[in-house]
Amino acid sequence: MIIKNNCNCAHIGARPKNSKTGFTLIELLIVMIIIGLLASLVGPRLFKHVGEAKTKTAKAQIELLGTALDSYRLDIGSYPTTEQGLDALREKPSGVEEWNGPYLPKDVPEDPWGNDYHYKCPGEHGDYDLYSYGADGKSGGEGEDADVKSWEN
Repeated sequence: MIIKNNCNCAHIGARPKNSKTGFTLIELLIVMIIIGLLASLVGPRLFKHVGEAKTKTAKAQIELLGTALDSYRLDIGSYPTTEQGLDALREKPSGVEEWNGPYLPKDVPEDPWGNDYHYKCPGEHGDYDLYSYGADGKSGGEGEDADVKSWEN
C-alpha cells in the first residue's frame, strides 16, 4: 500500500529554492581567527625544530668532512695544511704526489646557514680543527648561534 503525503508544510530548516547558499562574512572571519590562533601556537614549535635540524646537519657534515680528511691523511701521510684547506679534498694540491682523490663526491658543502666551514691544520684541539660559527656567523653563542666543532662531536 502506498501512502502519498501531499502536505504543503514548510520543512524545518529548509531554504527557499531561489536563495543562494554560502558562508557569511562573520563565519569566514571566525575560521580565519581560529587558523591564526592555531598557527601562533604551532608555528614557534616547528621553527624551534628547524634550528635543531640545522645544527644536526652541521654536525653530520663535519663528520663527513672528517672522514674525507682521514682518507686524505691515509694516502698522503698528513692532513691538508690550512693554506690548502678543504679544497684539497676535491682537487689535487700542488706538490702532493700521492693524492688519490677526490675524497668527496661533490664540492665542499657550506654549513646549513650558508657560510664556509673553518679549517685549521695543525689544530689547537687535535690534528685539525674544523668548525662552523652557527647561525650568527660569530664565535660563541647559544642555541642555533652556538659553534659546531669537530672536537666536540
